[in-house]
Amino acid sequence: MSSSELQSLYQEIILDHSRAPIGFGLAGGATGSSHQLNPTCGDEITLEVHLDDAGAATLRWEGHGCAISQASASLLTEMVGEGMPVDVLAERIDEFRTAMRSRGAIEPSEEVFGDAAALSGVSRYIARVKCAMLAWVAAEDALRQATSAQSS
Repeated sequence: MSSSELQSLYQEIILDHSRAPIGFGLAGGATGSSHQLNPTCGDEITLEVHLDDAGAATLRWEGHGCAISQASASLLTEMVGEGMPVDVLAERIDEFRTAMRSRGAIEPSEEVFGDAAALSGVSRYIARVKCAMLAWVAAEDALRQATSAQSS
C-alpha cells in the first residue's frame, strides 16, 4: 500500500470515528472522571474511567470539537475495549504521548494501538497534537483519580 493510500485510509478511520464514536455517552458511577478543554480551539472532552473488581478499566466519554479530538476519544475507548489492566492503559497513554510529540518520527504500533495508530500523522502538525491528546490526557487524569480512590 502506498503512502498516500495509507494516509487516505487513516483519514477515513478518523472520519468514521468522529461520525460514529465508540463509547460516547457518560454512564455515571465512574471510579474517576476528568474534563479537559483545549483552550486553543475550544475542543472539550469529559472522560470516565470505570474500574471493575479485577482493576480493569473501561471508558465512557462525551465532548465536542474537531474530528481529530472526537475520533481520538473514540479510538482510545475502542482500544481499551471491555477492560484493560490499569498499568497497561497507563503505559499506552505514555507511549501515545511519546509518539505524538515525535513530529512523525515515531509511529504507534498498529498491533498495540489498533486503529488508534491512524492518529500518527497528526504528530506532524503541532497545533493538532493537543486535539489528538485531549482524551488521552483526560484518561490519564481520570485513571489517577480512579486508582487513588481504589487505594483509599
